[in-house]
Amino acid sequence: MKHINFTKKRLTVYISAIIAASVNNTVMAEETTQANNTEIEIIEVSGIRGGLIRSMDLKRHESGVVDVISAEDMGKFPDTNLAESLQRITGVSVSRSNGEGSQITVRGFGPDFNLITLNGRQMPGTGNTRSYSLENLSSDGVSSLEVYKTARAKNPSGGLGATVNIVTLKPWDSPGERYSLSAKAIHDSSNVEGDDVTPELSALYSNTFNDDTLGFAVSFNHHRRDFQKQQASIQGWQANVALPTNLDADKVVDPRLLDEEGERIGNHFFPRDMNYGIENIQRERTNGHVVLQYAPIDDLTFSLDYTGTRAITGMNSIGWGMWNDYGGNINAYEIDANGTVIYADISGNDGSFTASRSTTEVEEKSLGFNIEWQATDTLFLSLDYHDSSSETDNGIDEGLGSHGSLVLGSDQLETKVYDYREGDIPQAEIFWKNGTSVLAPGEIDTHFSQFIHSPGKSEIEQLQLHGSWDNTFDIPLVDVKFGIARTEQTMGGSNAWSGLIGGFLFNPAWPEMLPDGMFTYNDTSNFLDAFESGGSNLNPNYYYTFDFDEVVARSEAFLTNEVLGGDDYFATTAYHDMGTYSAGSVTEETTSIYVQSSWEFEVADYPVQLNFGVRYEETDVTSQVLQPIPTSVWWKGGSEWHTQYIDGEDTFLTLTGKHDVFLPMLDIKVDITDELVGRFSWGKTIARAPLGALAGGRSLSGSPKIGSRNGSEGNTNLLPFESTNLDLSLEYYYADGSYAAIGYFKKDVENFIGNEIASLEIDGFYDIYLGPRWKQAESDLIANGEQATNDAIFAQMQANGATLNAQGYIEPVSGDPLMTWDISRPFNSPETKSVDGFELALQHLFGETGFGVGVNATFVDGDVEFDVNSLSQQTPLAGLSDSANFQAFYEKEALSVKVTYAWRDEYLIGVGQNEGSSDNPPQFAKTFGQWDMSINYNLTENLTVFFEGLNLNNETEQGYGRYEEQFLFARQYGPRYAIGARFSFK
Repeated sequence: MKHINFTKKRLTVYISAIIAASVNNTVMAEETTQANNTEIEIIEVSGIRGGLIRSMDLKRHESGVVDVISAEDMGKFPDTNLAESLQRITGVSVSRSNGEGSQITVRGFGPDFNLITLNGRQMPGTGNTRSYSLENLSSDGVSSLEVYKTARAKNPSGGLGATVNIVTLKPWDSPGERYSLSAKAIHDSSNVEGDDVTPELSALYSNTFNDDTLGFAVSFNHHRRDFQKQQASIQGWQANVALPTNLDADKVVDPRLLDEEGERIGNHFFPRDMNYGIENIQRERTNGHVVLQYAPIDDLTFSLDYTGTRAITGMNSIGWGMWNDYGGNINAYEIDANGTVIYADISGNDGSFTASRSTTEVEEKSLGFNIEWQATDTLFLSLDYHDSSSETDNGIDEGLGSHGSLVLGSDQLETKVYDYREGDIPQAEIFWKNGTSVLAPGEIDTHFSQFIHSPGKSEIEQLQLHGSWDNTFDIPLVDVKFGIARTEQTMGGSNAWSGLIGGFLFNPAWPEMLPDGMFTYNDTSNFLDAFESGGSNLNPNYYYTFDFDEVVARSEAFLTNEVLGGDDYFATTAYHDMGTYSAGSVTEETTSIYVQSSWEFEVADYPVQLNFGVRYEETDVTSQVLQPIPTSVWWKGGSEWHTQYIDGEDTFLTLTGKHDVFLPMLDIKVDITDELVGRFSWGKTIARAPLGALAGGRSLSGSPKIGSRNGSEGNTNLLPFESTNLDLSLEYYYADGSYAAIGYFKKDVENFIGNEIASLEIDGFYDIYLGPRWKQAESDLIANGEQATNDAIFAQMQANGATLNAQGYIEPVSGDPLMTWDISRPFNSPETKSVDGFELALQHLFGETGFGVGVNATFVDGDVEFDVNSLSQQTPLAGLSDSANFQAFYEKEALSVKVTYAWRDEYLIGVGQNEGSSDNPPQFAKTFGQWDMSINYNLTENLTVFFEGLNLNNETEQGYGRYEEQFLFARQYGPRYAIGARFSFK
């Protein structure tokens, strides 16, 4: 039985590439052999060398700019993580989650600008986004990764940067029986609480039956990793906070210039908080893929496949730090030349110790059915349907049912110091009223707890009809591809918040609630020790750990018995009076049609391949949002401001939008010589608006602290990013498996989506802050020679006659001013922004020595950068950065050794900080470079043992705001290692 995936004419064109491309080509080569009555001996080259040769040959013969990564052998992809495999491709860099490659940036365009497909099918994003998280899919069942950097009418839209197609194992790729079994023992050097050695098990099986008319393939992978994440972080930077005017000269260092009125020129920035934390994480991932193929006759093939993923990440964390509220409590400060505070002495507020727990589950499913029909010798048709989903739930903890956070600590401090004048991590030392910088266990009080549950689900149902007609007339036309598709994508989710349970503001009247014995003192000698100012050099140089479950149990028991006399505190107060719930969904229905043609001819004796086509799409957007009705903001002192809602009354809002796109494309490939290939590509691509930005309705912060009274709105009429692309490249294939290439690309992007901040007042929504009672209390404190901190103002307002309600809050009154909210709204910028750059690549195999090397680099620039000196709203491009990759290997007889290095320059992560000021400040990532290594040794023809080392240089992740002095985060994971064995039969 013979199965033909391409017509004979196409096989003749690509026979040299196909022979090297995959084992499936054995069957296709036999078809060509019979047609030509000539015997061809096929030699399959496996291993690192074979994978590189197959990838190079496919790149050479494709039209447009396409890169391919092929499996080295069945069950052996170059990297265990697909994202880290993709970063070996020129122009591709990765962003990381928990130290693993997660999502890709291509030519400076981040994850939301790139489309991931599975066997040509559009896949739903992970976590209520369009971005598919590649760390959730095992590489073992993948046969190749195809990266299309230029427009192609046949591909689904959405890949403005690139479209990445994941090709999985199919039985007719390799007729007959084949299987592979592997086991791996993983050691993560960062692990403390989990198992020092965790397993990864994989199995693949493929077979064909009944004269190759029936095929079956299955793959399975189970992976577990136990590790620890250590980090320091600031949630956000506040611009132009009010500075005291009565400080002595020796308390202020500010080198900024003065204007004619004696005022400092330029902006100044203070950190909202300073936090340190340790997360102990256990992550398990299980993947499975099954495919059945049946060909009742030569020209008809049926395929049924299912891909499933279940990834569970459990986290227990401990943290410590301080909060800054800037309410007349700055005692001294030092600002550098760009206006960033590098030292501050601040009174008031608090120092806290926190514990958090969450378990997040991601379930991804894809069921597909395909019919391929060779209707005539020249007409091929394919009907493909799939139903795919990605569901994320962060509340699968038994009993907890949410992401829970507990905050303990004290407000009994004299002063606290933020110091970033030296080192790579800021210091945040608190001086307590006990006369030391160490808070004793008996002085730790309860503050509040909160529980958040925000599950989400993204679904795609897609029906595609593809066709291909091969020309038999005596004209240069080779073939015409055409198709029509209907895609429905839905993203839905909800958010439930318990409110701040307890909120006692460190009431010391209940010391028996938290006995001293439940706290364990730890020093920081092993904390962030990869950083110069971490480890034992860190101040504070201690922290407390405590049991999450014990605090929950003690809090609930104490509150129930002591506060409410036996009533259920949590049922009575937390969820009913303070809990909030919102839900919503966005549905996109897209109808598309395309036609694409290939031509081959000669111009002045130069072989030319031309490919042009067009794709047209219409999309309808529907947003449905259910949200609570906010009524007012109450104040419980300090920084505890809480939005109140009408109990049991929610609004349900439905909004619609519509747009269409016309996407032409043109590829020209010229064989200048037998070794030299030139390419020209032009076309249009799009990236759709983030699904969350399309959701209509308005949400307000549930905890609107002073300076952070934020909200957001969606826009169903957002147009997609639309890019006009130009590519020029020259490729020199000078030996087997060896080539050099240089390319230039330019992208002009319209409809850039940014966020604008609009100040909004809501009728009847009054603000205690700076109201008559606030101002009177502040004036009274200053007159008495006291510092007007927020806690002092809260107490003075009560002394002046303000009453507390039953829950211990001060409520606003009609005499207070209206509250001003900073509402973030997405919009399409009228500007066209450009990105261009160069790509360089070299791959060289040193003859038969076994040595080989590959190196590539991408240099990218554009007018889409963030202006750090401006506080105006901006629409920059996140992810834009230079990148480079290096690979060297030795493969001879039974031994193969590979060393890789991936480097990425600093880049913009995004706009907006959790507790940043309303000007939408940026988040930048510092330069990152990681060394990896793998060693394989074939004990027999079928049995291989191997060693893997990842992040051997113990690279860390760091981020900052407008300037490097505006520290945002430092993260440390450590190297990880694995040893294992693989048994393969074919």
